[in-house]
Amino acid sequence: MARQKGIIKLKGTIGDITFYKTQDGHLAREKGGIDASRIANDPAFQRTRENGSEFGRAGKAGKILRIALRPLMLNSADGRMVSRLTQTMMKVIQADAVSVRGQRNVIDGEVELLMGFEFNIRGKLGTSLFAPFTSTIDRVAGTLAIDLAPFVPINMIAAPTGTTHFKIVSGGVEIDFEQETFVLSQSATGILPWDATTTAAINLSNTVTANSTKPLLLGLGIEFFQQLNGEMYPLKNGAFNPLSIVAVDGGV
Repeated sequence: MARQKGIIKLKGTIGDITFYKTQDGHLAREKGGIDASRIANDPAFQRTRENGSEFGRAGKAGKILRIALRPLMLNSADGRMVSRLTQTMMKVIQADAVSVRGQRNVIDGEVELLMGFEFNIRGKLGTSLFAPFTSTIDRVAGTLAIDLAPFVPINMIAAPTGTTHFKIVSGGVEIDFEQETFVLSQSATGILPWDATTTAAINLSNTVTANSTKPLLLGLGIEFFQQLNGEMYPLKNGAFNPLSIVAVDGGV
């Protein structure tokens, strides 16, 4: 892989060189690789096919989770989130100790490995919210909840420059990774002032299917705002809004 220099940036293929643009800049690489039909049929590439199958399964699992949490992620995701989530899903699949290689899957893996996943690497929950909170999943009742005791926002929330207000958001999701379906429930505080005034106790409760056997995941995040002439504006288009998975129940 080579980096393009100069005023004119190329896209496409010239001879054996392919030119393309990424978030790291304009790059170029030589065409090559092994014929696809050989990879699909040659016994020598059995492991490659197995790895490819599981990678594809990880990609689909990550996609359904992204779709499920999309209303929260619209304001809280970085440019490399998709690839990071796929990598984490691969770890979930590789933890499957039941299925044979190439057929390992999320359901028989360790969905709990998604615990702590940060959707926005530029604004992590652990470096933004210092107020203690509890996260609970009640599978029987189908409730996924966040509780925070009263706290002083300016002391317990590290906000980006320009912040005047904030909102705490949460989402509980029940996912069927095999059928690629989900149930999402959301809750949020109102827009609160980021100042030295102690908040009231906060409870955010999300309800999905009672007695579900599917994996349950609970996300928690913060959205930052700036008040200008009486109007609230999302700060820097959500570039520093954190969103993290804070509780996981892998199902039964």
